[in-house]
Amino acid sequence: MQLWRHLRESSDGKRNLQVRKRINDACPIPFRMITGGVIKRLVVSANFAISADGKISSVDSIPSGWTSARDHDRLIELRQEADAIIVGRGTLQNDQMSLTIPGPRQPLRCVVTREGALRGDEKIFTTPGGDIHVLCTEKPGKSLPGASIHVGNLPTFLNTLHEIHGVRHLHCEGGGQLMSALLELDCIETLHLTWAAHSLFGGTRAPTIIGTPGSAKPGEWPFLLEQCTPVAGAGEIFLTYRRRERFSR
Repeated sequence: MQLWRHLRESSDGKRNLQVRKRINDACPIPFRMITGGVIKRLVVSANFAISADGKISSVDSIPSGWTSARDHDRLIELRQEADAIIVGRGTLQNDQMSLTIPGPRQPLRCVVTREGALRGDEKIFTTPGGDIHVLCTEKPGKSLPGASIHVGNLPTFLNTLHEIHGVRHLHCEGGGQLMSALLELDCIETLHLTWAAHSLFGGTRAPTIIGTPGSAKPGEWPFLLEQCTPVAGAGEIFLTYRRRERFSR
């Protein structure tokens, strides 16, 4: 915290810039950008339902809808807190997602795909809602109805959402590969889980919140359990975890 205190108090412009650079180098940009002594942050949250054995789906990729109505209500509540929602292409297509919420205010709808392998008839393109942004990380796909196409990497895309489109809170709803990429960037601030004890999926290739077992790069991302709420009669527990502070004493 001494670096940050010096940044606030220093009247030496050159030294101030040097300290600012040292802090920016130590923090993932754009998730903590320091300008004029103010920390600008893109807050990123995620929400997953997991089975009793820790899977987010079956080997055959069972679509969403296997949890309670109360869990669906929570999904909508979490979406309502966000400026934008982001999902991977496979999750979008498998779960037939529109990424909308009730009411006039709609979050931006963001999809990440390697090669733009979207047909254009997915539910997101046929349902009115927020502006659609598609990130192609390897090569652009075809034009899609009503969508803005971006080609590049995930950090640059997040920076574009934050700096150009005014996104302050980005919410991820899967899948595991996208979640793994966000964790590698160390930008997940809040993780919401619905632990559905009523379901077991099994299978060594069934996906988890960070992809299929063995697919994610090794890493350690410490979170603290902040809230644990059993859902009466549903066989489910709502869990909320907060990322440990990146600046440690």
